[in-house]
Amino acid sequence: MPYIGNEPADRFTSIPTVQQFNGDGSTTAFTLSRTVSSDQDILVSVDGVIQDTAAYAVSSGTTLTFSAAPSTGTANIFVNHLGLTIGSVVHPASSALAATTGTFTGTLGVTGVLTTTAATVFNGGFASPNKSSVLVPDGTGDDDWAFKISNLEATDGRSYGLKINAGSTTDEALLITDHDASNVLFKVLGSGAVTMPAQPAFQARTATTQSNIPINAETTIVLGSEIFDVGSNFASNTFTAPVTGKYQLNAILYMTNVDTDTQYYQLELVTSNRVYYAILTSDTYASDPDYVTINVSGLADMDASDTAFLRVEIPNNGAAQMDIAVETTFSGFLAC
Repeated sequence: MPYIGNEPADRFTSIPTVQQFNGDGSTTAFTLSRTVSSDQDILVSVDGVIQDTAAYAVSSGTTLTFSAAPSTGTANIFVNHLGLTIGSVVHPASSALAATTGTFTGTLGVTGVLTTTAATVFNGGFASPNKSSVLVPDGTGDDDWAFKISNLEATDGRSYGLKINAGSTTDEALLITDHDASNVLFKVLGSGAVTMPAQPAFQARTATTQSNIPINAETTIVLGSEIFDVGSNFASNTFTAPVTGKYQLNAILYMTNVDTDTQYYQLELVTSNRVYYAILTSDTYASDPDYVTINVSGLADMDASDTAFLRVEIPNNGAAQMDIAVETTFSGFLAC
C-alpha cells in the first residue's frame, strides 16, 4: 500500500507464541522453545488460572521453573510469549543521528568529521571536561597554529601550555610556556632551530683589577660584573646549580704583571664534587710577559644546590706576584 513519508520499518515484529506442557504433580522445570530475558516476557497459566510472576522464574533464558509443581493434567500448563524480537533496525546511512544522551559501550568508529558543540570525553584517555581542552583551527580564520592544549580549571588567567604551529620556517612549530604563558620554556621554529630561553646560563667577569695576588695561597677570583644570568643563579663570585644535571663550565684567567720567578700559576675551577685545573709554568717565557691568559673548562656533574667558583694559586718561595685583569671571565650553562 502507498505511504505518506517513509515506509515504516518492519524489523521489529511481535508474534503470539504459545507453548503447552503436561503437569504431573512433581515436575517443576520446563524447557521453553524461545529465549526470554525476564519473567515478565511470558504469561503463564495453570489449569486456566493466570500465575503471578512470584510463582515461577525463568533462568538461562529457556528454563521455566515453578516454585511448586503444577497439578497433573494434559496440556494444563500454558505459556504465552508476549513479544519476540526477530530482527534489528539499522540506522539509514544517509540520515543524521540525533540524540540528547547515550552511551557507547563498544568501539565508536568515525569515517568522516566528528563535530561536537560541547566537551567531548574520551574515557580511553583524551580529555577532561571543564579542566582542559584540546583545540584545532576551525577553518573560519587565519590561525597560525595547528594544535593547542588549554587549561580551563585555573582561575588566575592561565593560558595554553602546549602550542604546535604549522607555519613558515620563522614561525613557532612547537611552543611550551609556563603556567600563565608569560615565559617561553621551549621553542622549535619551523626551520628546525630549537631554543630554551629559560635554560640556566650565566657569564660574569671581574669588575676591577684584582691586584697583588699573594704567593703560597689559594685566592678566590672576584667576579663583580654579571654579563647575563638566566635564572639568577650566580651571586658572590659563585654559581649555584638550580637543578641536578651536567653543566658546561668555562673560565679564562687574564693575568698582568706576571713574574717568571714563580714556579707556576695555577687556575682552579672548583665545584662541589671535584676541581678542574689549568697550569702555566714559569719556564714558558724567557722574561716577564706583560700579560698571560689561562683557560680551563669542564663538563661538571652537579646536584641541585652544588656550587662552582674560581680561584688561583701561586706556589712559590720567592716574592713573585701578579694581577688579575678585568678581562677574566667565568661562564656556564646546563648542558643536559
